[in-house]
Amino acid sequence: MSVPASTPPADTANDPGAAGSGAPRRPALSPSRAMDFKQCPLKYRLRAIDRIPEQPSRHAVRGTVVHAVLEDLYGLPAAERSPERADTLVAPAWDRTLADSPEIAELVADDGLEPFLAEVRELLVAYYRLEDPTRFDPESREQLVEVELGDGVLLRGFVDRIDLAPTGQLRVVDYKTGRAPGPNAETRALFQLKFYALVVLRTRGILPAQLRLIYLADEQILTYAPDEEELLRFERTLSALWEAIVSAGRSGDFRPNPGWLCGFCDYKAMCPEFGGTPPPYPGWPGGATESPEETSAESVAQ
Repeated sequence: MSVPASTPPADTANDPGAAGSGAPRRPALSPSRAMDFKQCPLKYRLRAIDRIPEQPSRHAVRGTVVHAVLEDLYGLPAAERSPERADTLVAPAWDRTLADSPEIAELVADDGLEPFLAEVRELLVAYYRLEDPTRFDPESREQLVEVELGDGVLLRGFVDRIDLAPTGQLRVVDYKTGRAPGPNAETRALFQLKFYALVVLRTRGILPAQLRLIYLADEQILTYAPDEEELLRFERTLSALWEAIVSAGRSGDFRPNPGWLCGFCDYKAMCPEFGGTPPPYPGWPGGATESPEETSAESVAQ
């Protein structure tokens, strides 16, 4: 997981195979960008098409460091994954994050680096109360997953962890450094994992036995067992969503959808609902008249 100073819309931000290849890939739908469009089409446009950078937050950067530590931790032999060893991984993870985005140093300038790293360590201590990383080896960490659906919609994203049981059952895991959602927000929380479960089903022909969201701030685990019929309905939902995105991309009609989350949006000053003016629409990547099957421009990122 990478959350530096801006949220780049291109999958090259997290795809080492695409960077520098000279062959940008066609637009794809990721969980984050899907949620952006569902929340506010204008936000999707400004983030994914205009590629206007956003300011980093302390919370997001802290999450990046925690994810990096957990990825590094599971790269060690199981016997070495002690809490003490995890603690030694915190400073190097911060150094790499800072090297990628030097501007994030401003986020810890007032209080100093040590209080920030102490917050990271507290979340890691919480993690050890939820799982014992010495008891299993994940099949993959921070894995790029991608699949083209039958109607040509391309799904793409990064999965924090996939576990494979001796019985062949798969578990898809996502770490969250915030608090678990209330009952009314669980559907939104599971959207991302259903997305990945569908990709696993389509690429491997295996229905994941369990989806697991691990919330470190309040030490909660949300688990869900999907069924195939449910994921097929979800697939149709994603296809309809992508059709709406492409339609808006061709017309340039990305309308704002005001709500309580507007108070946290970096693009508020550009929103007509708050007296702002968006920049001129740059056009759909690759040409507004092309279908998603035809265009080769880079688009929506994790």
